[in-house]
Amino acid sequence: MKNYKIIFSFLLVVGYCNLHAQDRFYTKSGQISFFSKAPLESIEAGNKNVTCVLDTKTGQLQFVVLMKGFEFKKALMQEHFNEKYMESERFPAASFSGKIIEDLDLTKDGTYEVRAKGDLEIHGVKQIRIIKSKLTVSKGKVSIDTNFTVPLSDHNITIPKIVGQKIATEIEVFFSSTMVLN
Repeated sequence: MKNYKIIFSFLLVVGYCNLHAQDRFYTKSGQISFFSKAPLESIEAGNKNVTCVLDTKTGQLQFVVLMKGFEFKKALMQEHFNEKYMESERFPAASFSGKIIEDLDLTKDGTYEVRAKGDLEIHGVKQIRIIKSKLTVSKGKVSIDTNFTVPLSDHNITIPKIVGQKIATEIEVFFSSTMVLN
């Protein structure tokens, strides 16, 4: 049932983008990565298939990433990530749905420091977040770059004590996307 909910949400994002294409910037190739620095081990992974939509009139910003799309250097880490920690069969995607707080004219070229406030959903748990980002509008494209931390406990992700020295309790997330008019 949860998989259908995620697929439906993804289709809504894509459909929303198609309804008002003249104001929507879109990509399916956004990039997201994370880094966990713990006393005994550092873990990093990336995903180059993030769907992202920005409505320049309303400031609405949404992204969806499939958890199984993260690639690790070690196959065993990827397996543990999906099966033990993220439970990717049960919670197949993470998403952010929010709105840029600042009142900007995003139709003009320039670089803007912005904050987006909205729901960050990971592991089936939504948390209201304000995420600071650098947004660049140039030659018909919009790029967004940001980094933020995610406390695992905020999203009910538990780390067994036996591996507590190998996985950080807060994960650094890096997101980058260049979108074009849809």
